[in-house]
Amino acid sequence: MPESLRGKAAIVGAADTEVGVVPHLGPTRLCVEAILGALEDAGLSKDDVDGLVTCNSIAEPCTYHAEAIAEYLQIFPRYCVSVATGGGTTFTALHQAAAAIATGLCNTVVVAMADSLRSRVSRERAVAMQASTGHPQFEAPWGAPVSASYALIARAHMHEYGTTPEQLAAVAVSTRAHAARNPAAQMRTPITIDDVLNSRMIADPLHLLDCSLISDGGAAVVLTSAERASDLRRRPVYLLGAGEGHGHEHISQARSLTTSAAVDSGRRAYRMAGMGPADVDFANLYDCFTPVVLILLEDLGFCAKGEGGAFVEAGHIAPDGRLPVNTHGGLLSHCHPGHPGAMFALTEAVRQVQGNGGERQLARAELGLVHGQGGVMSSHCTLILGRERTA
Repeated sequence: MPESLRGKAAIVGAADTEVGVVPHLGPTRLCVEAILGALEDAGLSKDDVDGLVTCNSIAEPCTYHAEAIAEYLQIFPRYCVSVATGGGTTFTALHQAAAAIATGLCNTVVVAMADSLRSRVSRERAVAMQASTGHPQFEAPWGAPVSASYALIARAHMHEYGTTPEQLAAVAVSTRAHAARNPAAQMRTPITIDDVLNSRMIADPLHLLDCSLISDGGAAVVLTSAERASDLRRRPVYLLGAGEGHGHEHISQARSLTTSAAVDSGRRAYRMAGMGPADVDFANLYDCFTPVVLILLEDLGFCAKGEGGAFVEAGHIAPDGRLPVNTHGGLLSHCHPGHPGAMFALTEAVRQVQGNGGERQLARAELGLVHGQGGVMSSHCTLILGRERTA
């Protein structure tokens, strides 16, 4: 039944490490610090953990990553797995962890991810990785990096719907406005549309400020059963809906450049939660490049297809807008350590729903939607989080 996970698991602890340029801590230390911080936030110890989900590090890869982190911490979980679906990894991991709790496989799961792309991955290695992700026959021989693939998506949206560079830039401006309220964000200085359009061209039509940051950092959350959550230190944040959608692996094989499998993941998450887009108070969306936000806003039902540019241009995703998006600053302004990037969207959503957002706390944040995507608009996962067990 699609509603089987609704309200059965709750996030009871969340923690971030410092982000940006963190040369004194490697990925393993960042991951461990995030885990210990999340456990402290929940009022639990490592001995309470019987499930661990991690994502492998690019800077410090390990064959059995989750097992290695468990060994480091000296915990001995009965559920232990490493996942990897690109930017969607965070939410896919939480989806799986909630299912493990609901089926009795374990009781308390830590989901943690960290990496050091800024300090411990050389420029040469980064360029090689970016160029090697494409289809080995139809994409890689041409040497197009990931940014070029997202530029292709941007151009398609502009061609089909008349989206403008100014509307793309408005995403970056709005995200920076959120980051300006977040003392932990890597980039906090406000920017303008002209700043974005005058920044260096990366892959036409994407400028430097249309592209996400490169960062170090890690984050973790603690997930447990709804019954146990009510007895712990923090206000529980319940998982009300979850859905995945997987459309392709390589962008050359995508059925559409302007509509993604977020349509499927969103529909499944809404159905499980028993709610729709109009019920959502805020959304934290995977913003690796500005056009992604426009497409996700459309595909998740926050505006009609083709109206994402106008929706953003009207200020609806800004701090005081109708649907605040990426209240922590997102990948464009808070940080982006690679696969763990969406973890910060999750920890931010937890704080907003709990009412612990500090200066950036929203007046209404009872229901939040978080969405991640991996590859080039390939693998999607949508989660709906709420203050109460039922929407």
